[in-house]
Order: sequence, then structure tokens, then C-alpha cells
Amino acid sequence: MDNLISHPAVIGVFVVVVIAMLLLDLGLFNKKSHNISNKSAIFWSLIWITLSMLFSALIFSVSGFEKFAQYQSAYWIEKALSVDNLFVFILVFGYFNVPSEYHHKVLFWGVLGAILMRAVFIFAGVGIIKLTYLPPIELFGQLVTINAVLTIFGFFLIYAGYQSWFAHKDEDENKDFSKSPGARIIHRFFKVSKNYAGDRFFTIENGIKVATPLLVVVSVIEFTDLIFAVDSIPAIFAIAPDDPFILYTSNIFAILGLRSLYFLLANSIHLFSHLKYGLAIILSFIGFKMIINPFYHMGSMVSLSVVGGVLLISVISSLVFAPKSTHKQ
Repeated sequence: MDNLISHPAVIGVFVVVVIAMLLLDLGLFNKKSHNISNKSAIFWSLIWITLSMLFSALIFSVSGFEKFAQYQSAYWIEKALSVDNLFVFILVFGYFNVPSEYHHKVLFWGVLGAILMRAVFIFAGVGIIKLTYLPPIELFGQLVTINAVLTIFGFFLIYAGYQSWFAHKDEDENKDFSKSPGARIIHRFFKVSKNYAGDRFFTIENGIKVATPLLVVVSVIEFTDLIFAVDSIPAIFAIAPDDPFILYTSNIFAILGLRSLYFLLANSIHLFSHLKYGLAIILSFIGFKMIINPFYHMGSMVSLSVVGGVLLISVISSLVFAPKSTHKQ
């Protein structure tokens, strides 16, 4: 099965689409800071999902169903885990009292940082995985080749699934984000104003250039995404550990749709009230898949079916068993 990095045309389409959409987003549709309506958020969510599905169709036409299924699995895993991360973003904005019209700009720069960080994590991770295959050994009557890193990731994801299932909302809601490493970095290198200066990251106070709280928020968001990647990146390695292009493109398309999804989530939290249980199952399933892979290989279609089914059940159960308070206006 070929690696998509060997297809320059597919790489070109991905780069052109991502750059063009980011330039349109920043330069044409969001020149000025403003509140994002639900209508606009739905429109852009559909645009990003559509672009991702069209790109997966291109992968299908170039490399066949298996690569298509790998892309879809990695995309929806990242999308699901990203929603959990958006809950933290909501808390960060609330903690720093960020005016709602500035949320989009913060998320835009947060996404740019994520694009760079994910490239480093994914391509370096694939390289490390290739170097950590152990010599073949006989276990349970069959000759198997175990990868040390993927096995460690597997146990880690099962533990992460356990944590997700029993996580308490209060842990994040009571968190002091001003002590986050992201906030500390900005305060270490810049004098920070106590007041916002529109949507600017820097301003002049008493003749001195100082950072605004908005820069601190961007740094906290970036660090939050860095921590979040510790769960999400190992999870997608179970899908296509030998194809960084599949992992990276699916990851980036999922991340690029986060900003519009954030504005929907802020007003529709009840749609995701049971998501943590779905994520716990998905993380544990992927971890289990990693551990048993040397003995039994689960096809990409199995992963896609499990991930899609669990997400669907999570959303339906969230709607059916939504807390009564979420329906009150």
C-alpha cells in the first residue's frame, strides 16, 4: 500500500486549500473583530466538514478504500477529542473575561500554532515508531513483532480513557489559568497590561510597549492544545502509524473546523453532556487495538465503525438524557 507522501498532487491540493481558506478567513470574512452568530458558525462548520470529506474522496480516488478509511477514522477521532478540548477553551475565555468579539482572533492564532506543533509531533512520532520495533519473538504460539512505543501508547490511552470516564467538571472549572505555563511565559518576557486594548496583542502605556491580556490568553490556549495533543496524537497513531500524511491532513482539517464548532458549542453544551463517556470508550478501544495489534490486526473499517457508532450514541444519549436546566432559557 502506497504512502500518500509519494503523491505531490495530493500534497499540493492540501496546501493550497488550507492556505487559501485561512487567508479568506482572516483577510476577507473577519477583518474586524465581531461576535460570531450561530448561523455563521453552522455555515463555516459545514464548509470545513465538506472540504474534509472532499479531500477524503480525493484520497480514495488516488490510494483506495483502505487509505480513505484511515483518513476518516483519524479525522473523526481528532474531531471528537477536540470537542472535549473546546470545553477548556470556554473556561479560559471566561476566566480572563475575554470579550466575545475577540474569541475568533484568539482561536485563529491558536489554530496556526496547532498546525505547526502537530507537524512536529506527527512526523517526529512516525520516525520514532519506525525505530522502535523489537526483534520478532514467539508468543502464544505465533511469531510477532512488537513496537515498544505503540504498546506504551496503548496502555497510556487505556488509562486516559479511565480518567475521561471518571473526570469531574469541577477540576477544570476551579482551575487558576493565570498560573498556566502559557501565562507564565508571557509574564516572564513581557510587562502585561491589566486592560484589553481592543483586539491588539500589544499596546503603549506611559510610553512603554506592553503586552495585553489577549496575548496571555493566546499563550494559554496554545499550551492547552499542547497538553491536549498528548492524548490525541497517540490515538491517531493506531490508525496509520506508517503514513504521516494521512495523520497530519486529517488532524489539520479537524482542527481548522474547531473555531466555528467552538461558537456552536458555547450555546449548545447539552448536545455534548455525555461526550466524555464516548471519548473514554474510544480512547480505551484505540489503546486496546494498539496492544493487540501484533497478534490481531483490526482493519480501518472496524475502527471507523466503532468511532462513528460511539460518537453517534454519545450525542443521542446527550439529547435524550440532557439535564433539565439546559432546556431553560
